[in-house]
Amino acid sequence: MTKISGIFAATMSVLNSDLSLNIEKTIDHAESLIDQGCHGTAIFGSTGQAQLLSISEKIKFLNKLSKSKYKDKHLIGTGLNSLAETINIMKIASSLNFKKFLIMPPAYYKYGDSEVIEFYKKIVESVPECKIILYNFEKLCGYKFSIDCIEELVRRFPDQIVGVKDSSYNLYENLKIKNFSIFPGSELKLLKGLELGCSGIITATCNVTASLSRSVYDDFFSGKEQLNNQKLCNVRAAFDEYNLISGLHTFCSQENEIYRNVLPPLSILNRKDEKNLVNALKDLNFTNKSPLAA
Repeated sequence: MTKISGIFAATMSVLNSDLSLNIEKTIDHAESLIDQGCHGTAIFGSTGQAQLLSISEKIKFLNKLSKSKYKDKHLIGTGLNSLAETINIMKIASSLNFKKFLIMPPAYYKYGDSEVIEFYKKIVESVPECKIILYNFEKLCGYKFSIDCIEELVRRFPDQIVGVKDSSYNLYENLKIKNFSIFPGSELKLLKGLELGCSGIITATCNVTASLSRSVYDDFFSGKEQLNNQKLCNVRAAFDEYNLISGLHTFCSQENEIYRNVLPPLSILNRKDEKNLVNALKDLNFTNKSPLAA
């Protein structure tokens, strides 16, 4: 398998007014990001409100996504607290010819490296055809991958454990494994990561920075002067002042009200924060059109 690399958006989920998943518009949103420059997207990640969506909605979505024009460009997020449900949705996705998965360890309970290795062992044994990108985000799940743990997982399952998304930022500078993909979780780490040999990024804000991020990526590999990296970092920093899901949905709703729909307990920004975010982005001359501009 070719090493996974490039610019990936942790794509947003688009919801109807009754808070059900709008399958068609969520796919349109993801495909628009690829058209804007992303090499692919991560579906049902934390930005996609994955832990709040029902399993039945996810299955319906995957069936529809399997017929989309960019079906081979998506990573499918399947990390759930239930091991059985994680394996079940992976088997369904695999039957639809999705093979690449982004999987975070379960949240809530405390555990260490040995338990994490056992968790992924069960997954690999049940879905041996899978290609797994580990999701390292201690802030959300309470566990932070160590370099030793990842090296052991790759040693045991070299055909299945193929990469890591590093949103805890303790790995991307020092983890060195041949033919293994490393994706920092922020545009702020994109250029430095590429200089260190990382594979690209998987980020929430690529929902609005797809073209900017792609230009930084392409300019790096073509040896061109980096004219867009500072603006890209400034845009990310503006969103980092707020909950990313709230900020992204609020910003995109400037052009399409459907983005104002989020699942409780999430919310869009209050009017003061919305104004501050919009003004901060205007000051940066950032006026990216939302993927589903009305």
